[in-house]
Amino acid sequence: MSFEVGQKVAGKVTGITHFGAFVSLPDNKTGLIHISEISDSYIKDINTVLTVGQEVEVKVLTIAADGKISLSLRQANEQAKPETTGRPKPAFNKENDRNYNKQPQSDQAPRFNKSSAAPSRSSYTPNQNNSPKKEGDFDSLMSGFLKDSEDRLSSLRRNTEGKRGGRGGRRS
Repeated sequence: MSFEVGQKVAGKVTGITHFGAFVSLPDNKTGLIHISEISDSYIKDINTVLTVGQEVEVKVLTIAADGKISLSLRQANEQAKPETTGRPKPAFNKENDRNYNKQPQSDQAPRFNKSSAAPSRSSYTPNQNNSPKKEGDFDSLMSGFLKDSEDRLSSLRRNTEGKRGGRGGRRS
C-alpha cells in the first residue's frame, strides 16, 4: 500500500518520545506524529493523550524523499468532527451598541494629554535645515534621503567614538 499526502490511515502507537509519537502503519512503515500535531491544545506530556499500543487514525502530512512519513492526529480528528453549531457571533451594529456614542464621564480624567505628547510624525522633516519640501522625482528624493542619513550616521559615529575608546579616544 502506497501512502498519499492527505490520506487517512489507521495505525498503532509503537513509541512515545518527548517530541512526538511513532505510529506503525500498514506495509511495515513507520510515521511520526509531532507533538504539535497531536492536539489543538497545549500538551506538556504526550503520555497523557496517547499510550503505546493505542489504535489511532492519522492523516499523512508529508512523505520525505528518504521515506520519513509525517502524520497528524489533530488534522485527522478535525475533519471527522461536524461543524460547530454554536450561536454565530453577532455583527457590530452601532445603532444597538449603547456605548457607541457615549461620551466619557467628566469625573474620569482623560488618559492621553495632547499638550504633553511628543510631536506627531506629520511634523517630522527629514532635513535638518527645515528647508521647504521640494517636489521632485524619486531619484532626487532618494539622494536627499541618503545625504541626510549619512550626515546623521557621521554625527553619531563622532559622538560615540570618544566614549568607546575608538580611534584617538581619551585614555586614562
